[in-house]
Amino acid sequence: MNLNIKDTFNTELPADPVHENTRRQVTQACFSYVKPKSTANPSLIHASKELAQDLGLTEDDLKSEEFKNLFSGNSVLSGTNPYAMCYGGHQFGNWAGQLGDGRAINLFEVNHNNKQWALQLKGAGETTYSRTADGLAVLRSSIREYLCSEAMYHLGVPTTRALSLALTGDQVLRDVLYNGNPEYEKGAVVCRVAPSFIRFGNFEIFSARQDKKTLKTLTDYTIRHFFPHLKEGTKEEYLHFFREVTHNTLDMIIHWQRVGFVHGVMNTDNMSILGLTIDYGPYGWLEGYEEGWTPNTTDRQYKRYRYGNQINIGLWNLYQLANALFPLIKEAKPLEDILMEYRNNYSTKYLSTMKSKIGLFNTDKNDAELLNRLEENLQLTETDMTIFFRNLNRISKDNLSNEDYLTPVMDAFYVQEEVKGDILEKWKQWFTDYQNRLQKESIGDSLRVEKMNNVNPKYVLRNYMAQLAIDDADKGDYSLLDEFFQLLKNPYQEQTSAEKWFVKRPEWARHKVGCSMLSCSS
Repeated sequence: MNLNIKDTFNTELPADPVHENTRRQVTQACFSYVKPKSTANPSLIHASKELAQDLGLTEDDLKSEEFKNLFSGNSVLSGTNPYAMCYGGHQFGNWAGQLGDGRAINLFEVNHNNKQWALQLKGAGETTYSRTADGLAVLRSSIREYLCSEAMYHLGVPTTRALSLALTGDQVLRDVLYNGNPEYEKGAVVCRVAPSFIRFGNFEIFSARQDKKTLKTLTDYTIRHFFPHLKEGTKEEYLHFFREVTHNTLDMIIHWQRVGFVHGVMNTDNMSILGLTIDYGPYGWLEGYEEGWTPNTTDRQYKRYRYGNQINIGLWNLYQLANALFPLIKEAKPLEDILMEYRNNYSTKYLSTMKSKIGLFNTDKNDAELLNRLEENLQLTETDMTIFFRNLNRISKDNLSNEDYLTPVMDAFYVQEEVKGDILEKWKQWFTDYQNRLQKESIGDSLRVEKMNNVNPKYVLRNYMAQLAIDDADKGDYSLLDEFFQLLKNPYQEQTSAEKWFVKRPEWARHKVGCSMLSCSS
């Protein structure tokens, strides 16, 4: 392999002077040196050829022993120094202190075609920050991360990516639902790729410890490498930096809402400073449209991270980042003004996004009310989000009678018999108003359908689909894993051979572990 290694994080930022891999508090340092754990019998399951090319890797590289050993954690590239990041975070609204990369090991950074990439192994062994955990990952959670991060990329959602998925040959003990029933599962390692894995929590830890020097060093580094159009070192530029982070975070969450993605654990240590979706744990996709749904069993009682609250949590997390950056700015009002921009921009951007999903591109004063009623109607009876919005394009603005107004979206209803009486009347009224509103659009049906199809995916990684791939992979059959990987490269396209995946969640998956019930070990 001929990788152009160009490390910056572990060469420009302060390192933990202690090189022993022992669990402890690490101060005045951005990272600790660690090495991956050798495994019993590593084997490569899958790799992304597309992403490999972006890193300067060839197809022959992907088939090599060197690639397998390096990205399963069984070897370290000569001249590189793997490390784990130090950060803190708020978990479920409470300050948790030092957290850090407990099961992630950063291998190195690569520069290819003038783009910088950090490569990180998830599940390659314990680190200084593993606390009481083993730092390992299992096949189940690794498949979920591998498939979903690549699926999100092709959906146009800002995200970290995944280069490879490998089995370790080891058995790992996990309690899937934290209910006292641990079982051994197959160990696995995912190689994650992003321009950077810096999180809100990287800044929070130094601010909480009143370590302004390291906070400033980290902030200047981040601006220098990832916001190079800004100047490091001044209060004004720190404010510009914070404003861009808020904009990127908002854009990411708007995309989540657009495709029906629920992160499940939006702690500040799981928030990327670059506005990328990071840490695919107990995530889930809305099957039935439900604003109160959360995939995380730990969050079932209070539903802090439910679908309908993600935008508010983004703001709450940005408040914590503002507090962390305050020592560099020393003024609250300009930070508060930027946070207010987030609120105002959310209303505008969300309205625009949801309008595009139903094919409205002109301006009308009643659009917000029409969308509010739609979101209420979608929850009157269980309604599949992906199917409803995708099939809404079948409605012509010129040809719709009272008899057939529901026909194009009928497949989206889980219990079609419930669409009667008051529910039927509310839908009838909405479609009548929608039809009248379509008349005001200046574009024709064909262009409107094209634009709708570009924002309403036909294929997403439904929770049960991921579980099917996991079940087969656990038996040594990776064909479904590859089928989904290929399918989700073109989520907005009609794929006639894949129509069987454009269906509602099957009943057997409604309450199945892995499909509806997920924990942070997922």
